[in-house]
Amino acid sequence: MKISVLGCGRWGSFIAWYQAVILKNKVVSWGPEGDYSYEILKNTGKNEYVTLDSNITLTSDLKSAVESADVIIISISSQGLRGFMQRVTAYDVADKPFVLCMKGIEESTGKRLSEVMKESGISADSVAVWVGPGHIQAFTRGIPNCMVIDSENEKLKRRLADSFKSNLIRFYYGNDLIGTEIGAASKNVMGIAAGVLDGSGYVSLKGPLMSRGANEVGRLIQAMGGKFNSAYGLAHLGDYETTLFSEYSHNRRYGEMMAHGSRFEKLAEGVMTAKAMKKLGDRYGVDLPITNAVYEVCFESKVFESGGGAKHCMDIILKLFERSTKSEF
Repeated sequence: MKISVLGCGRWGSFIAWYQAVILKNKVVSWGPEGDYSYEILKNTGKNEYVTLDSNITLTSDLKSAVESADVIIISISSQGLRGFMQRVTAYDVADKPFVLCMKGIEESTGKRLSEVMKESGISADSVAVWVGPGHIQAFTRGIPNCMVIDSENEKLKRRLADSFKSNLIRFYYGNDLIGTEIGAASKNVMGIAAGVLDGSGYVSLKGPLMSRGANEVGRLIQAMGGKFNSAYGLAHLGDYETTLFSEYSHNRRYGEMMAHGSRFEKLAEGVMTAKAMKKLGDRYGVDLPITNAVYEVCFESKVFESGGGAKHCMDIILKLFERSTKSEF
């Protein structure tokens, strides 16, 4: 099978490595000329996570990458997907399956990423998402994990999950695309909240955060037409539990550094996802107290200017304790 991975940053470079080294597929790894991640791989043959295998061809030629592929995997910033697909669809991609290896919601519209693909001219039957727990640093040391592939196309979902599985990643068939996508994206928001708790010394609150966070996300998924229990699956709670305690999570690290009054300079998708989820909560009439607290910390507070990061963040988080008493479920 010929696989093209579009995006060669942290996760994209791992996906290329996994497909080539573990699954023994022929892989094209694409990145834009001049991009930092691409240039590092081009000049050194490796990055801080993986080394380019002989089965991987690195290129900046997008036309060649998409037209030569049997399966196209995309791993870029979620907020850039719509603009990027305008470039991709300029080439012959008719009937090619696309797999989205990103976790996010388009901030400007509140659209799920599979919806962005459809609005970009790609048939719903040609789109799948690959999400779930796992960090590159663990995978490349041979530590296995479980993940999910979901799609509106049952045959595509099963074909991809069956052909991508290995002793390193056990795949499950997703059965709720709305829940899978919203759950995967929102775990990054909860990851920021967990980081704030870590940075503020409130670690024991991470247990309640997991429980109430999943409940909150489940209510949003249900209001959008998905299944409430999807929030308790691998895409959300399973992935969130991995994020919650991981030194490698960008989102958890973002929240932790914010509580210290410092900026985390790498990509943390949960920041813009918090903004998108707030819009979705308003649109569907769903109360999202934890999400709104993360939004306030990220966008409305002056945590970086105040000099009192932890206190400033926790003042916002602890306002949740002032809410009226209610039944747990």
